[in-house]
Amino acid sequence: MFEKLEAVEKRYDELTKMISDPEVISNHTEWQKLMKEHASIEDVVLKFREYKKVKQAMEEAEELMKDPEMKELAEEEYYGNKEKIPQIEEELKLLLIPKDPDDDKNIICEIRAGAGGEEAALFAGTLFRMYTMYAERKHWKVEVLNENETGLGGYKEISFMITGKGVYSRLKFESGVHRVQRVPDTESSGRIHTSTATVAVLPVVEDVEIELNPADIKMEVFRSSGAGGQHINKTSSAVRLIHEPTGIVVECQTERSQFQNKDNAMRMLRTKLYEIEKQKQDDAISSSRKSQVGSGERSEKIRTYNYPQGRITDHRIGMSIYQMENFLNGDLDEMIDNLIAADRAEKLKGEED
Repeated sequence: MFEKLEAVEKRYDELTKMISDPEVISNHTEWQKLMKEHASIEDVVLKFREYKKVKQAMEEAEELMKDPEMKELAEEEYYGNKEKIPQIEEELKLLLIPKDPDDDKNIICEIRAGAGGEEAALFAGTLFRMYTMYAERKHWKVEVLNENETGLGGYKEISFMITGKGVYSRLKFESGVHRVQRVPDTESSGRIHTSTATVAVLPVVEDVEIELNPADIKMEVFRSSGAGGQHINKTSSAVRLIHEPTGIVVECQTERSQFQNKDNAMRMLRTKLYEIEKQKQDDAISSSRKSQVGSGERSEKIRTYNYPQGRITDHRIGMSIYQMENFLNGDLDEMIDNLIAADRAEKLKGEED
């Protein structure tokens, strides 16, 4: 661990010099890249320097303990610092866990109704409302990119972007199949139905991260089928993009302007292509990593929302919360904090292995 820390500190010192170099500063793109790297390792370096300072204080106190007149005071100094070491070492281990480079990015979230017909579509609407309310608590901005509503107010599918500080770091563990167990309003006998919806959380990428060849993209325009009044329905402002090499299709129809819809659709397309590349890299590292969205079948669930018992259970960490109303009103932090902690523990275990 300490060899790695020494290497990180050396790189930090190199970067400190480079970002102060007028020649580097003049190249804004390069300077930004180096500044980002510098900031990403600063916490590790500062903690490592704290560790070295404590170790040095211990060594000096140990030397002073040889002096009978200073022995008592030196022992107090020595053992006081010795107690700090295990805690600092644990903090260093956590800081050395490779940070997800996408953590600071905005997201595009896609929710699709799975098994369960109209009830699944209503549940998709419940999840959309839940994430919207969570975003409000965090002072994040939500922008709907595409939606396919059902007659009863649910969604066959809905895509939306959330922008704000650290959005992906908080919501990335929401990807997967969510299952609901409840009595539908349309069920006269009071029988509990089980339905699913799939959630995909994708980091939004910048233009420079994914290069798109315009020749690979087929664009179609059509009239919006969603709500929005006569203007939208009478003009072909909705945009469909087909990426021919991969077969990926994205649609955007929420804006009145065809240009805005195309811009949003391009953003969605870049994000999906980035996710494919990221998946390939992750699979190369770990063949055990499962698909993010799955097929929407009940067997692939990550979380269950049991209405009769007022319980939400996350099956990945075995955690249950009995505050259904609060949770669905966007009070997700307790669950998300525990998912992040479990992920860190797993990564730490992997580093040690």
